Amino acid sequence: MCRPARGFSLLEMLLVLVLIAAASVMAMAAFGGGMRGMRLHAAAKEVAAQLRFTRAVAIASGTPQEFVIEPHARTWTAAKGRHGRLPDTGEVIFTGAREVQPQAGKGAVRFFPDGAATGGRLRLLANGGGWDVDVAWLTGEVRLHRVQGQP
Repeated sequence: MCRPARGFSLLEMLLVLVLIAAASVMAMAAFGGGMRGMRLHAAAKEVAAQLRFTRAVAIASGTPQEFVIEPHARTWTAAKGRHGRLPDTGEVIFTGAREVQPQAGKGAVRFFPDGAATGGRLRLLANGGGWDVDVAWLTGEVRLHRVQGQP
């Protein structure tokens, strides 16, 4: 008795490959936006950590310390010569006290030995959302929170 061969036809194999390719393309599109959001969140967390570090140095040393940000260049400088860059995508907005602005196009948050600060907000935006890093002027507390929608 002769049995027909079991297996998949070429058409079935091609159909499976097309479905896998389509799913991969959709996953990459979703993952690409997710990666951008993760980079933005990581940058906001890094800035918050460096602001907290600058505050701690001001308290420990007994001398005022500044965290300086240059939004257009996407760079920041913290206490003890620490520095870094922000992601190239999205928008960077800094709001702070004009009195401590080192020069045009730069902003600063000054921390005092008692822990207080001049206050400020760094907003990182991309794809309709983003992150705020807030520094309270009275207490110097640094907080990070999500922003939904652009202003």
